[in-house]
Amino acid sequence: MEQLFLNVLNVVLPVLICAGIGYVLALTKAPFDNKVIGGVVSRVGYPTLIISHLSTTQITVGTFLDVIAAAVLAIAAFGMLGFVALKAMRLPVRAFLTPLMHGNVGNIGLPITLLALGDAGMAYTMGFVVVVLISVFTLGMWIPAGEFSARKLLTSPVIYAVVISLILMTTGYSLPQPVAKSFDILGGLSIPLMLLTLGHTLASLRVQSLGRAVSLTALHLGMAFAISTSLVWVFGFTGGERGAVILCCLMPSSVATYLFVDQHLPEYGPDVAGFILVSTLATILVLPVALSYWI
Repeated sequence: MEQLFLNVLNVVLPVLICAGIGYVLALTKAPFDNKVIGGVVSRVGYPTLIISHLSTTQITVGTFLDVIAAAVLAIAAFGMLGFVALKAMRLPVRAFLTPLMHGNVGNIGLPITLLALGDAGMAYTMGFVVVVLISVFTLGMWIPAGEFSARKLLTSPVIYAVVISLILMTTGYSLPQPVAKSFDILGGLSIPLMLLTLGHTLASLRVQSLGRAVSLTALHLGMAFAISTSLVWVFGFTGGERGAVILCCLMPSSVATYLFVDQHLPEYGPDVAGFILVSTLATILVLPVALSYWI
C-alpha cells in the first residue's frame, strides 16, 4: 500500500508543482500573458504535439477512433444530464452547462495520463483533447452567447492535425526528420505552458458561493463516475485506453469555459469561477483514489 501511494504521488505531484509555479507567478505579479500563451498553445503547441505524438506512438487507429467516439458521447451525456440537473437546481443553463460539459483534459489530463499510463495512454487522451477543444470553442462559446457560428470549427488547427496524424498512422509514412524534430520541440512546449497557465488562471478566480461550487462539483463527479463506467463497458476498453477514458471523464471543469461565461454572462462569472476552482482542488483528492483503486 505504501508503494502504491508513492507511485500515485509521483504521478500527481509534478502536475501540482508545475501549476503551483504558475500560481506563484500570478501572486508575485510576474509578466505572464494568458491570452498570448493560450493562443500559442492552441494554434502551435496542440497541433504539433498531436502530429508528433500520434504519428510515432504504436496504437491502433480503430481504438483511437473509438476513444474519439467515446469523447463525443461523454460530452453529450454530460450535456444532457447537466441540463436536467441544472433545471432541477433552478440554475441558468446558459451559464453553468458548458462548465459541466467540458473537463480540463488538456491542462491536467495530458500530463496525468503521460505520467500514469505512458505514451500510449497520452496518445488516447489526445483523442479526448481534440473533441473537448473543438466543443469548447464551438458549444462553449455558442451556449453562453446564445448564438451559433461554424467558423471556429472550420478554422481549428487541431482538426487538421488529427487528419494528418490519421493519414500517417494508416499509411505507415513518417514526417521528414527535420520536420519531425521541429514538431517534437514545438509540441514539447504544450504541457509545461498549459500547467503554468492553469495555475496562473486559478490564482485570479474568486469564489462567490462556496456551497453552490461544492454542489456542482459533487454533481460533476457523480456524472463522471456514471459516464466513464458506461463508456468503458459499452466500448469494451481495456489497458491504456480504459485508463485514459476514466481519467478524462474525472477531469475538473475547463478553465476556458469560464472566459466565455464571464464575457457573455458576467453576473454569473464568480459562481462559475468558484465551481472551476473547487472542482480543480477536488481533483487533488479524487485522482489518487482513482489511480490507486480504479485504474
